[in-house]
Amino acid sequence: MQILIYSYNYHPEPIGIAPLMTELAEGLVKKGHEVRVITGMPNYPQREIYPGYQGKWYITEKINGVTVQRSYLRIKSKPNLLDRLLLELSFILTSLPQALRGKRPDVILLTIPPLLVTLPAALLGKIYNCPVVLNVQDILPEAAVRVGLMTNQRMIKFCEFLEKFAYRNAQAISVIADGFLENLVNKGVSPQKITCIPNWVNVNFIHPFPQNQNPWRIAHQLEGKFVVMYSGNIALTQGLETVVAAAARLRHLPKITFVIAGEAIALGRLQQYCLACGADNVLLLPLQPREQLPQMLAAADIGLIVQKRNVISFNMPSKIPLLLASGRPIVGSVPATGTAAKAIRDSGGGVIVEPESPEALADKILELYHQPQLRENLGQQGRQFAVEYYGCEQAIARYEELFIDAIAKQQSTVDDVLKLNSPESQIDIHQAPKLRDRRTVKTGK
Repeated sequence: MQILIYSYNYHPEPIGIAPLMTELAEGLVKKGHEVRVITGMPNYPQREIYPGYQGKWYITEKINGVTVQRSYLRIKSKPNLLDRLLLELSFILTSLPQALRGKRPDVILLTIPPLLVTLPAALLGKIYNCPVVLNVQDILPEAAVRVGLMTNQRMIKFCEFLEKFAYRNAQAISVIADGFLENLVNKGVSPQKITCIPNWVNVNFIHPFPQNQNPWRIAHQLEGKFVVMYSGNIALTQGLETVVAAAARLRHLPKITFVIAGEAIALGRLQQYCLACGADNVLLLPLQPREQLPQMLAAADIGLIVQKRNVISFNMPSKIPLLLASGRPIVGSVPATGTAAKAIRDSGGGVIVEPESPEALADKILELYHQPQLRENLGQQGRQFAVEYYGCEQAIARYEELFIDAIAKQQSTVDDVLKLNSPESQIDIHQAPKLRDRRTVKTGK
C-alpha cells in the first residue's frame, strides 16, 4: 500500500504522539508498504523549532525507509488561544502543498488533535479518491473545556463543528480506549466505523532493567534510593502539585526520593512549589533523551500516573503502556471511574488512589515502600500485560488490517456507483409506466 500519515508530531520529538507515529510508520515500511509522513518542523515539547530545522519552509527527509515531508510552523513559546489557532492554521497552509508532492496514497491516516487538520485531510481524500482513517488521541473540545483550557463559546461551537465534520468525513476511526468508543457512539457515530487500537509500546525497547546495574541511577546519584518517578508532559490535566505535596509528607524518610522529568517551563513552576512545601526530596529534571528512556523508567521503584479529578473520564495517558513495559508498579492518582484507572486495574500492574489527595498518594507509596514482594508482583503482572496487550507488532498488524479494510470498502462503494451509472442499470423511460403498473398490482396501492 501507499500510505500517507498526516501527523503534526513526528521523530525526533521525544514524547506524545511522535514516537508512536514514528514506530507505526517504520513498522509498516518493514512490512513492505510505502509510507509518506506529512508533519511540521520538530518543536515539541520546548515549543521552539529544533536546530537544523529553523528558518526553513520545507524539508524532505528519508528516515528508516519513511519519506518525511516537513513544513513551516508559526511557533510561540508561551502560546495563548490565538497563538494555538495560528499555529494550526500555519500547519494547514504549509502542509497541503507538501501532501500534493508525492505518489497518490491508497489510504490517509490522520491523527487528531489538532482538529483543523481534518480540513486538508478531507480535501486530499477527495482529490486522491482514497479513504481517510482518523486516529483519535484526544476528544476535543470536550477535554479542553473540562479542564478550563477553552472557555470562549464561539470557539467551542466552532471546534464542535470540526469534530462532527471529522467523524462524518472519515471512512474509519481508530480510538485508543473503550471510553472513546462509547463517547463517539453517544454522539451518533456508527460503531461499525470505530475500531479500538490502544496506544502501544515497543516492548523490546522498553523492558525491565536491573537497578544495581542501571547507569541512569548512577549518573543521577540515586544508588540506594527508593525512587518514585513521574516523567512526561506536565499540563493542566495532571496537577503535579499533588506529587510535590505527597513528597513533602514523606521527607522524613531520607531513602525515598521523588523524580519529576518534564518541560523546563513547567519545572520552573514546580520548583517554586517545592520550596513553598519544603519538599527537598524532589529531583526535577528536563525531559531525557529517548535513548535513555528504558534505563530511566527502570530506575524507578514506583511509576506515577497523575490526573486531576475533573479530567474527562475517557482520558488515556500514553505513559501507562510505557510504565507497564518497564516492569515497575504503577500508582495511579486518577479518577476511579475513568479510562486510566480501568487500564491500570485491568493490567494488574498497579493500584489506584484518590486524585488530588497528597495524603492518599503518600500513604500508598509508603505502603508499597514496605512491601517489596507486592511491588515485584505488580511489576511482573504489568510487564506481562504490556507484552500481550500493548505490543507494537500487534498494533501495526491491526492498523494494516484496518487500512486494507478501509480501502476495500472505498473500492466497493466506487464499484456500486459505477454499476448504478452504467448503461445496463439505466431504466428506459418508456418502461417506467409498465414498472409502475407492476408495482401497483403487487402492492395493491
